[in-house]
Amino acid sequence: MSPSLTAGVLDPRGPVAANEYLLLQNATLVMLALIVPIIILTLVFAWWFRAGNKRAKRKLDWNYSGGLEVVNWMVPLMIILFLGGMGWVAAHALDPAKPLPAQSAQAEPLEIQVVSLDWKWLFIYPGAGVAAVNHLVVPAGRVLHLQLTSSTVMNSFFVPQLGSQIYTMAGMTTTLYLQADHPGTFPGRSVQFSGDGFSDMRFDVDAVAPSDYDAWLARARARGASLDAAGYAALAKPGTSPAREYRLAEPHLFNTILAASMSPGSSSSH
Repeated sequence: MSPSLTAGVLDPRGPVAANEYLLLQNATLVMLALIVPIIILTLVFAWWFRAGNKRAKRKLDWNYSGGLEVVNWMVPLMIILFLGGMGWVAAHALDPAKPLPAQSAQAEPLEIQVVSLDWKWLFIYPGAGVAAVNHLVVPAGRVLHLQLTSSTVMNSFFVPQLGSQIYTMAGMTTTLYLQADHPGTFPGRSVQFSGDGFSDMRFDVDAVAPSDYDAWLARARARGASLDAAGYAALAKPGTSPAREYRLAEPHLFNTILAASMSPGSSSSH
């Protein structure tokens, strides 16, 4: 299944993106409830008090009217407070590091480690012993626990249909919980400019049935090239890359990358 050209934040396919979309809808409706009457009244006043309307009389002088000032300021103030309250509640409910409820007690979150490189994405499955570049395969309906870092400059991970853009930074780990409700292919991208290859730093998230996910893991172990320290060093060199799978020969590769980025002499510190 190829990703839709129109896929984005207005086409949510997971619980995080769905809640973000609901927040966007609610905020838009609240703002329209204020803006639409103002636009209508502006047009009505402009038409009624036009120069050619002899019936239009300005009978009151409301300059420095305390009561009118209270009405003029209370309505937008209430709207701002209401929108601020919505944002406050949603910001805590949609905290990227807040675990999502699992579909069943047996389905623990799938651990995935994400590394942004110049200019590609490396996805590591530590529990399965495989890794992939620019291709994230996940079981549909299962909660994903992503740990993210960068081997170089700061970047930003975003799958619009699943939600929650989050930054990757060298020497630091950020946490993100996502879930794809149904099978499908969802485009992901970098949304932080990071150099010449930034525009090609894209990937696909393939949400598949659990049996298809297990089959993909088996193929990656059987056919993928070995990703060891030397293989990672070659992969980390600046440049774009097609999607590919690896056998993970270094089980602690993510921690090694993280530790290297924290060292004083690392290139990411410049």
